Amino acid sequence: MNKILELDARLTVSLRVAENPGALRTLAAILAHSGDSWFWLLGLGVVWFLGNAYWKDLAVLFAAGILVTAVIVMAIKFTVRRKRPVGEWGSIYRRTDPHSFPSGHAARAILLAVLALGAGPAWLAALLLPWSLAIMLARVAMGLHYLSDVLAGALVGALVGLCILIALLGWV
Repeated sequence: MNKILELDARLTVSLRVAENPGALRTLAAILAHSGDSWFWLLGLGVVWFLGNAYWKDLAVLFAAGILVTAVIVMAIKFTVRRKRPVGEWGSIYRRTDPHSFPSGHAARAILLAVLALGAGPAWLAALLLPWSLAIMLARVAMGLHYLSDVLAGALVGALVGLCILIALLGWV
């Protein structure tokens, strides 16, 4: 297990750009924030308020998925209690949630992509899938997560998304 954790730490450091000023760091910072739950819940509220019945249903499905995923992620985080990588960037995340495993941002992003693949329009899934992968890389690049944190988060998000699609929509 120590060898796996050492490899995880090495790969994580190789992806890190948080301390390097420039366009790549700026892009990573924007992407790292773009998966915040408050941002998505606010946006889904706007979609629900302004949308037709289809978009209202989709907004409710996405919001419910975000909330279910958050509960599962927090339960795992407070069980595992893995500290975030050392760093300065993202102090709000470090203060409000000192645990890194699994990544809630990765779980949420992949959840949304899976729900879009199963219940949304194809164009939305085509946007959310690459965006979710970019968020995963950005969270590592900005020093908030180890690579294994985002991979585990992605697995959680994919499983929750599939369970929701199967349970609520009869999707297989």
